[in-house]
Amino acid sequence: MDGPTITLDERPMVLVVDDSTDILALISSLLRSHCRTKMASNGEDGIEAALAEPVPDLILLDIMMPGISGFEACRRLKADGRTRDIPVIFLTALAERSDEQHGLELGAVDYITKPISAPILKARIKTHLALKSAADFLKDKNAFLEGEVARRTHEVQVIQDVTIVAMASLAETRSNETGRHLRRTQHYVRALAKRLQQHPKFSALLDDKTIEILYKSAPLHDIGKVGIPDAILLKPGKLTAAEFEVMKTHTTLGRDAITAAEKQIDAPNSFLQTAREIAHYHQEQWDGSGYPEGLAGDAIPVSARLMAVADFYDALISPRVYKAPFTHEKTVAMIRDRRGRHFDPDMVDAFLAIHEEFNAIAQRYPDSEMADAAGIDRTAEMNMPEE
Repeated sequence: MDGPTITLDERPMVLVVDDSTDILALISSLLRSHCRTKMASNGEDGIEAALAEPVPDLILLDIMMPGISGFEACRRLKADGRTRDIPVIFLTALAERSDEQHGLELGAVDYITKPISAPILKARIKTHLALKSAADFLKDKNAFLEGEVARRTHEVQVIQDVTIVAMASLAETRSNETGRHLRRTQHYVRALAKRLQQHPKFSALLDDKTIEILYKSAPLHDIGKVGIPDAILLKPGKLTAAEFEVMKTHTTLGRDAITAAEKQIDAPNSFLQTAREIAHYHQEQWDGSGYPEGLAGDAIPVSARLMAVADFYDALISPRVYKAPFTHEKTVAMIRDRRGRHFDPDMVDAFLAIHEEFNAIAQRYPDSEMADAAGIDRTAEMNMPEE
């Protein structure tokens, strides 16, 4: 086993398990210059030694020993996650091919018969220690790369989240709405989507990852309001028909703003795709009477259908300069009445099953009095009943 001289602590550790003291002494003598060794005289002690520090890099294992056999010792070593990757070489007087085959089937990397040939033993040990060293390197490298991927994935996720929050904050500031509205609607969307996971029509579409994307994208539903003139967006009185036509363009303005952002990051199908769908289509209605494109039924993206229910509910329970807040019960009744007209029937059914959860979310994230007085959601006006 020729090679460069290395320090004592860096030498590989070989565990020798054999009930013959002569064999233990012989192998210790053969390996002394290039390996550290530790010895055991039976299978039970061998397993214990394999688990003890320093953990061996290689195990030489006799088969016929008192107590458990080497075959059984090998089986236990390979069944234990702490020792399964340590290469085992059987060193035995059993020379039958069936014995060798059985040993290799148990997970041993080699099978050497006695009497021992010193050159062969050294060569086999050298080869398997080299293979173990390479395997350990690759394992460490893979662990490092997996850690790097996880770290960079987290960094990308943080950047995406910050991007969405920054864009949502811009819309919030521009329209004078409250951050609590954005918080409530994203929680409504997640709760409704979670309920629809149980529906066969939506179970494949609304997996946990998609729901998390919906949750994060929901605050961008009204980002298009940044392009609506103050005279319309902040008007304290009821909008005229012409003004409302301008107000309705917030859906396409929102789509265009998000599309422009996607072009900047050179990713037309980026993490903003769901936000783009929500911004563009959340005012569409199931019967085709919504805007901006008059889509109907399943032609409306699921994300936008979810947002439509969430946004409508929050607009009605919240105080506005042009209306007092509606009660939870009245709002639930209005959503029920719009089943199959304004809203997807399946989504209304899901909402009705969990409407108390919506109420709890609203109670958990209430607006301040100042925000209540200032908040304006013009997109809800077309759906307000006459008092």
